[in-house]
Amino acid sequence: MLNADLHCHSNVSDGVLPPAEVAARAQANGVELWALTDHDEISGIPAARQVAAELGLRFVAGVEISITWAGKTVHVVGLNIDETHPVLVGGLESVRGGRIRRGREIAVQLEQAGISGAFDGALKYAGNPDMLGRTHFARFLVESGVRPSVSEVFKDFLVEGKPGYMPHQWATLEQAVSWIRAAGGRAVIAHPGRYGFDAIRMGALVDSFRELGGEGIEVVTGSHTPDQYDAFARIARDAGLLASRGSDFHGPAESRVDLGTLPPLPASVTPVWHDW
Repeated sequence: MLNADLHCHSNVSDGVLPPAEVAARAQANGVELWALTDHDEISGIPAARQVAAELGLRFVAGVEISITWAGKTVHVVGLNIDETHPVLVGGLESVRGGRIRRGREIAVQLEQAGISGAFDGALKYAGNPDMLGRTHFARFLVESGVRPSVSEVFKDFLVEGKPGYMPHQWATLEQAVSWIRAAGGRAVIAHPGRYGFDAIRMGALVDSFRELGGEGIEVVTGSHTPDQYDAFARIARDAGLLASRGSDFHGPAESRVDLGTLPPLPASVTPVWHDW
């Protein structure tokens, strides 16, 4: 089975390393097919593509689009996209708008919880200020000694019902899938096990996604357990969706798994890359 890692992030969104360093790490870890999928941002792709070519690493352009579905934030990955397509570029610009405003609102909530300086502190971790997000605030809270790690921060802050949580209206599912398809890409539901959906809600998401032209679902990801690998492989088969694999790597000290180190996809599914 091809060692494909089709979900990871650079400091162009909320990752730690520049695109070139992510490419080098992927190649060093034995990745054979790699995609950079920064959140709502495609400006890291040229550097990623160039370094991947120099290293002999097969590369496809990608993006992870934030959407609001059934009142929850869900992510859709676009793979093998033309990152210069105006429909995609314009759509992503619309999604990125409002992140600074949201960041200021998060900082106000943290101030009320006794944590000062959060906005400027988070900005220090944002390689691209236009992409300021919760992970940048989490890194500031670790630096400030509030919690020992990013994962611990997200247990007590920045999530629903906790200080620093600020909902945001992202793109719709229809918009995200249509932008990806317009750019010639393949739309994939990212880390479906993270959303806490029951079987009925997950079935509704998958049905809507397929009706809109979505083609894939992540089966083996850094945030899934082995039991979830099997569960989402079954969903992929039953729904006629292609299966994807990706670490969701953000940085050496923050990610549950490193680039290229996940187990292979189950043999019972069709890989999203099968016809590339």
